[in-house]
Amino acid sequence: MLLCLFCVVFRQGDIWTSWYAVLSGSLDVKVSETANHQDAVTICTLGIDTALGESILDNTPRHTTIVSRETSELLRIEQREFKSLWEKYRQCMAGLLAPPYGAMETGSNNDNKDSLGSDPLNFMNNILNKVPSEKLQRGGKVMRNAILSRAPHMIRDRKYHLKTYRCLQCCVGTELVEWLVQQSTCVHTRSHAVGMWQVLLEEGVLNHVDQELGFQDKYLFYRFLDDEEEHTPLPSEEEKRESEEELPDTILFLTQMGPDALLRMILRKPPGQRTGDDLEIIYDELLHVKALSHLSNTVKRELASVLVFESHAKVGTVLFNQGEEGTSWYIIQKGSVNVVIYGKGVVCTLHEGDDFGKLALVTDSPRAASIVLREDNCHFLRVDKEDFNRILRDVEANTVRLKEHEQAVLVLEKSPRASSLGNIRYTVLSGTPEKILDHFLETMRMDTHHSDPNPAVDDFVLMHCVFMPNSQFCQLLMAHYHAVAPPGSEQERLEYAVTCKRRVLNLALRWAAVHTHHLQEEPAALIFLEELYGSVSNDSRILRALKDFVPDLEKVVKLHSEEAKVKKQKVLTQFSNGDEKLVKTQPIRNCDDILLKVYCSDHTYTTIRVAVAATGSEVTSAVANKLASNDDLLLVHLSSAGEKQMLKPNDVSVFSSLSINGRMFACPRDQLNALTPLPDQEGPSAGSMSSFELMSSKDLAYQMTLYDWELFSCVHEHELLYHTFGRQSFRRTTANLDLFLRRFNQVQLWVVTEVCLCGQLSKRVQLLKKFIKIAAHCREFKNLNSFFAIIMGMSNPAVSRLAQTWEKLPSKFKKFYAEFESMMDPSRNHRAYRLTVTKIEPPIIPFMPLLLKDMTFSHEGNKTFIDNMVNFEKMRVIANTIRAVRHCRSQPFNPEVCQPNKNHAEVRGYVRKLCVIDKQRTLTTFSYRLEPRRT
Repeated sequence: MLLCLFCVVFRQGDIWTSWYAVLSGSLDVKVSETANHQDAVTICTLGIDTALGESILDNTPRHTTIVSRETSELLRIEQREFKSLWEKYRQCMAGLLAPPYGAMETGSNNDNKDSLGSDPLNFMNNILNKVPSEKLQRGGKVMRNAILSRAPHMIRDRKYHLKTYRCLQCCVGTELVEWLVQQSTCVHTRSHAVGMWQVLLEEGVLNHVDQELGFQDKYLFYRFLDDEEEHTPLPSEEEKRESEEELPDTILFLTQMGPDALLRMILRKPPGQRTGDDLEIIYDELLHVKALSHLSNTVKRELASVLVFESHAKVGTVLFNQGEEGTSWYIIQKGSVNVVIYGKGVVCTLHEGDDFGKLALVTDSPRAASIVLREDNCHFLRVDKEDFNRILRDVEANTVRLKEHEQAVLVLEKSPRASSLGNIRYTVLSGTPEKILDHFLETMRMDTHHSDPNPAVDDFVLMHCVFMPNSQFCQLLMAHYHAVAPPGSEQERLEYAVTCKRRVLNLALRWAAVHTHHLQEEPAALIFLEELYGSVSNDSRILRALKDFVPDLEKVVKLHSEEAKVKKQKVLTQFSNGDEKLVKTQPIRNCDDILLKVYCSDHTYTTIRVAVAATGSEVTSAVANKLASNDDLLLVHLSSAGEKQMLKPNDVSVFSSLSINGRMFACPRDQLNALTPLPDQEGPSAGSMSSFELMSSKDLAYQMTLYDWELFSCVHEHELLYHTFGRQSFRRTTANLDLFLRRFNQVQLWVVTEVCLCGQLSKRVQLLKKFIKIAAHCREFKNLNSFFAIIMGMSNPAVSRLAQTWEKLPSKFKKFYAEFESMMDPSRNHRAYRLTVTKIEPPIIPFMPLLLKDMTFSHEGNKTFIDNMVNFEKMRVIANTIRAVRHCRSQPFNPEVCQPNKNHAEVRGYVRKLCVIDKQRTLTTFSYRLEPRRT
């Protein structure tokens, strides 16, 4: 309804007949002691998104007179219709009946924001427009029919607390969760199932009998939309059959939407009602939010307890205007917004993971810009000012800064959990390398000589190479070992010396265990170990408390010393499909050499022998010497597609950066444009299906897993660091990691190559079935790397577009593929994959590209140094990812899980020599030849 200036909406004493919400304009609220409108006094003004209608349910007279201050637009709902809505949404509509002169006198008060949106009006719009989407409505029908077909006892009349829900065909929350978990392996946990049912609840396809808005895994009653009416007919046999066929696809669809719905449901709860599991789910989500990557984990846990979900449906909605008081900090969970400044217009656009609104809270100043929705249906995580300031105060109160010469050298944060002895413990946030080492040595607890339960010590041992080279680390450790005791009694000085030495020995043993064979490549590390062993051997004669360390240290020193003396330098051939792949893979080390083919522009080549870690300049120098050339040569990686990548002089281990069919070229600059791929870079011209179609799918998956495990086992933990921070900084090779990643690409392209080179439709269908079976066995063997490589190969556009081939694939295999593909769903930071991994016990061959993505995200989103101090919080986050890799290898791979057939040697040779086409354009061309574009 539209009101003109000074129009009276209703008068004091009138009986309520409608509920109103302000869409635009503003209204004055007036009260008269005599009930005479002429002496009424204005007590407040109502703005946009406020509501009035406090007595609409009980027909009591109105307490105020409402007059428009300007031309205004109101939403009006008749009393009868409002009461009908009230019966369905009683709990969340209670706030809509507050008096206009109370809690709802301003539209910007965050307390008015309800659980389904950002304001009363938004909530009513959600209710009035709540029509389930066609797909979810069908999904609800499929789920209901499947339950009636498989477990009809679950939907029946119920009696609870003497109240009977007659003819309403209720289900119980716990039974629905239990049933769903049993239907598919895609449903990983009970909380995952709760999220899936929440999807249907939000759409109104499933309803709580008392209209509660959150699905709960409890003995609570729910009813499908089809059962809302009495005497709803049961599904026919035909409907049951159709639902059975559609059920796997419906469950897959809901599994993809479930995690988001579960998170929304948790965020809509008042903070005080969130359980420990709820907070863990929110915290896990915050770990992958870009805007929060620089915050400590303690702060993220604090945020998990106060974040509020807020959604807005329409593009153009203004969240706040420039100049307004800052009341909240926002993080974009879904959608995007424009940042608008008066006189300049849109100055930038913010997307998912970005944040805004923090500056006004930090500086306590007006908003510096307006924020406007750039698209429909945007979701936000909101932190209100009071919580924001409290968290800042708590962080500051729990932060300790140690200074030297007025400069901070160590920043600690009080741990929220005390130690078992009741002492306060501190977490290192940042510090100079020396002070961080000092802190861990001074606070290390020596319950046993083997380890301190504090995981931060492991973080330091694993990550110190980023900010403290081994030479410096060894020097500092030795200085701590020989530290002079402070003045005191003889007994006190003796106890101090023993404690210091035990802590150093503890840390040194853990350091040696992490670095393993890398120590043999550092003379300073070997000298340190020998000197430390000599010192401990002598000291243990007097200090009996050190005797326990002597055998362990002796083993370490002998192992590395003997290996260093008898160490044979391996000579590797270039990454190829040669016979060397049939030999059990051994780790590639910095000290190894490689025979590297380097091509000239006329396709002739020379073979040079260089160190594995050789730089680009060292390779070009070796080539120039071999060719007796005085030209200034460029080193170029030439792909099969003809793409040229200039290698820099300081690039380390250049050979391992070659793509599968890539080649290394060296040429003068004037010949650069003349470089063309070699004929053998094109890859095979015929498929190899005739070779492997008779091989057992299980044998193929087994031999692939054996080879992948060999490659994965060779990857040193530090190679992950070198890859993330740049191997040039360490002058170290990542060849083992590069080989493992290359294998993923090779398997993926193998799938695409075989399908695109198979000219017969029936054979292609058999190929798809074969690959799906191999993928299933790879998952059975916990080889997630090859499992994902195969599924991603089948998702390649050159394969996925083959509609005729996919149409012929039996529905059973289509369902398997759809289930496998759902595990690749990237939403919520690959939550489906992460949930899968948590349910698998080691040994596991993980999806390595995702782990590297996590490390890169942590690295690029956080500075390594803050105020000239090491950002140790960043080190801790990256170390957690590396520990996930360590967990995957914490148990040995058992080769007896599958008894190979007699032709295992043939299968082994085949899977280690996969020939592929790595040029996408060629694969796409072959694909169109198989099935031309439909007109």
